[in-house]
Amino acid sequence: MIHRVATEATEAAEIWLLKPPTTSGPDLDLTLLSEEERRTLRRIGNPATGVRYAAAHIWLRRLLGERIGVRAADVRFAREPRLRGNGPQGGRPSVLDPAERTHFSLSYGGDSVLIGIAARPLGVDIEPVPEAARARTLARVLHPAEAAEIAADQDPALTFARIWTRKEAYLKGIGTGLGRALDADYLGLRDSPASPPGWALANLEVARGYAAAVAVHTGRQVFVPPMRCLPGV
Repeated sequence: MIHRVATEATEAAEIWLLKPPTTSGPDLDLTLLSEEERRTLRRIGNPATGVRYAAAHIWLRRLLGERIGVRAADVRFAREPRLRGNGPQGGRPSVLDPAERTHFSLSYGGDSVLIGIAARPLGVDIEPVPEAARARTLARVLHPAEAAEIAADQDPALTFARIWTRKEAYLKGIGTGLGRALDADYLGLRDSPASPPGWALANLEVARGYAAAVAVHTGRQVFVPPMRCLPGV
């Protein structure tokens, strides 16, 4: 499933939702992975988790390779500076694109993988909806206004998951990840959903029991969500 998030008439973010297989098969071509990715794969003890990791990285390489015009195996990655905050650590993963027009984000959630690709910095996140009691507990670390929204909602678990994925997508986009305080930014859902200056956030329609969101670095907020299917590997 793909959601297209338009930031300008000629620019868009493509969001690919992948349901990887649970066992290895002939389409899982590990030769497309880098040596570092294969080392990471060997360190994963759970076979199903390893297949999910391999499938996600193979499809990411295929999508990026097609976009920048190289073979999937030849896609190279790096880290970019944070867009907010200081320090040498962290930063968004990036693809070494000669034209410097390609950005991506990758998220794992349960048995699903979300891949975002755009011409501007972005972040994506997908998470299973937690139990209500856990959602109420985790809400305490969020912005006070977000915690109040979750506590007041008839479905606090779903509201928590929708806000949490917005937060993680944004923090991935700026390159800090969870290194930035979770109560520093209001990204809730009341009235018109919040977006920090220079960013556009949107919740994505995914399978029941999951929540997902995308954050795109842009001055405008125009979202157009057609969908396409991405077959599993």
